[in-house]
Amino acid sequence: MELALNAPTGITAAPATSRRSRKRRPIPMVMKLAYRNLFHDRMSFFVTIVGIVFSVVLVAVQSGIYLGSQNKISAIIDAAPADLWVVPLGTKSYDDPSFLSGRERHMVLSTPGVENSEDMVVSFASWRKPQGGKNTVLLIGTAGDSSKALPWNIIKGSRSALEAPDTVAIDQSYFPDLGVNGLGQHAEINGASVELVAITKRIRSFTTLPFVFASIEEARRLSGAEQDQASYQRVTIAPGADIERVRAAIAKRLPDTEVLTQNEFRKRSQNYWLFQTGAGAALIAGALLGLIVGIVIVAQTLYSSTKDHINEFATLRALGAGASYIVKVILMQAVLSGLIGYILGMGLALLAIRGAQDTKLTVIMTPALAGGLFAVTVGMCVFAAISAIIKVVRIDPAVVFSR
Repeated sequence: MELALNAPTGITAAPATSRRSRKRRPIPMVMKLAYRNLFHDRMSFFVTIVGIVFSVVLVAVQSGIYLGSQNKISAIIDAAPADLWVVPLGTKSYDDPSFLSGRERHMVLSTPGVENSEDMVVSFASWRKPQGGKNTVLLIGTAGDSSKALPWNIIKGSRSALEAPDTVAIDQSYFPDLGVNGLGQHAEINGASVELVAITKRIRSFTTLPFVFASIEEARRLSGAEQDQASYQRVTIAPGADIERVRAAIAKRLPDTEVLTQNEFRKRSQNYWLFQTGAGAALIAGALLGLIVGIVIVAQTLYSSTKDHINEFATLRALGAGASYIVKVILMQAVLSGLIGYILGMGLALLAIRGAQDTKLTVIMTPALAGGLFAVTVGMCVFAAISAIIKVVRIDPAVVFSR
């Protein structure tokens, strides 16, 4: 009291509570019960976590492959974007090439609202290995003076080297398929000798066909196209021009072609390979299979755990605990299982994704996919707890007095 009276004006005396009296908040009993039930039977807990981890890894990898496949299918389109694409009528995807007549570029350039139009050659070709043997490749040619010239991500050599005659670039992951292992090696494309002058990294096709890049002139020569022919026109719209009006004007001038936006051409290519060929359905089915396996294992474990502790739950009911309280315990068990399984499973999935970076298999993990997978994992465990919850709700408290 004396200290308080003698304290200077404007200063409030400190509260009379000591640090020792400051206690941490106690762990809720619901969480304690869930934790003890979960870890009581170590073998059941281990089986549950293994099932969840298996489900998380399978769903993560399958979903990552699906996203990676989308990116691989549209990699060339994304690397060489355009406001509009003029493509041959009936084109299913960018790697389903055929040649335009050769007059399209001039017709497009004379259309009001068009700033520029660039040729792009895409063609199937036969690659003859230096040691003998053949392989089919996808030959891609673009103009070297374009800001969207292909390829990208060059790790050895340069794009300017492709402007020399009889030169090509390939990705290092296709060395075994094409029988080469470094710069300066020679091979044949459609019977013509070519030299490898540039090497890229992680530019792979969705199909098994390797990409081979060349200048636009070299691609025409190797594919047997005419001087003005191209597979696609990449159209740039002038600033302020209405893209739909320009599109309609080009389509009217070129009735034997299709005029697609960047997104339309991208989606058409992805939908063709992922859904019309069934590849995407197989990836989705694999992810669903992993999800089902996880639900079954978690549901079985939670049900067994509830059955083993049925007398304890009945005792809680007899002491006045409501069914909702016990349901919370079971749901907490499910959430804890999901959290532990997700952390371990995501760690293994990220290791697998990292190990596949320099292979032909492209697996992608995005923050959105990781967040969605977390929600799916916890939701899967909560859904799996339904069987145990039904068992608890039907408990008769009188069971305690019959023992």
